[in-house]
This record gives sequence, structure tokens and C-alpha cells, in this order.
Amino acid sequence: MRRGEVVRDALLSSLDRSFSRPGAAAYARAVGCVPDHASGPRPLTVGSSVPGFAVTADSERQVVLEGRHRFSTYVWTFRLDPTGDGRTLLSAETRAAFPGLSGGVYRLLVIGSLGHALGTRRLLAGVRRRAEAGGR
Repeated sequence: MRRGEVVRDALLSSLDRSFSRPGAAAYARAVGCVPDHASGPRPLTVGSSVPGFAVTADSERQVVLEGRHRFSTYVWTFRLDPTGDGRTLLSAETRAAFPGLSGGVYRLLVIGSLGHALGTRRLLAGVRRRAEAGGR
């Protein structure tokens, strides 16, 4: 298996594990996420979902998750770029809209507190550990 495939498999497995925990599902239901539960094929691919996110694009170079809830509509894009030395650089980008006053308050709580940034770093560190251990 090529290095990029190992990193991609580690990403998909980490996303599935992280967002399919009971706490994630409870949070997704509490804020009205669509989707609010895990469904579809495993490993994750287009047509799969975890609480809060649907996989809308999946290729060897990019995985895109989308979702919405009462306070926000969002897209989370993961890019896998070969570095030329046999390694793969994994990056994450979030785009979101937070309409209205309640959206602004939610944005302050999640983005302003650095909670989202810390959660993303933790997820990426877990993917790295999993990939370095051989994937899943």
C-alpha cells in the first residue's frame, strides 16, 4: 500500500471513530445536525456519514465533509499532498457560515475559544499516529 493510501485510510478511520462516539452523536442531536447519525458504507466514502458530517467527496487526494445545524453550515476539506520524499502532507481547511445572532454566539464559543482549532490538531495528530503505525 502506498504511503498516501495509508494516510487516507488513517484519516477515514480516525474520522469514523472520533465522530461515531456516543458523545458526538448526542451533541449532534442537541444542536440539530444534519446528518445526526452514522450511516452508509464503511470505510467512509461518498454516501457515508458520521454525526454532524456527510462525506461528499472522496479521492486519493481529498476528502470533503459537509454538514449543518441550527447555528452553522460548514464544509471540512482534508487534502493529501505527496511531498516527493515518499511522505504525504495532510492538511485540513474549514469553511463555515454562522447566520444570525445565535450563529455569531456559537462561532464565538467554538471558533473564538480555539476549541475547533485544538480539536482539529488533535484529530490530525491521531491520524499521524495511526498512519505511522501502519494505517488502521
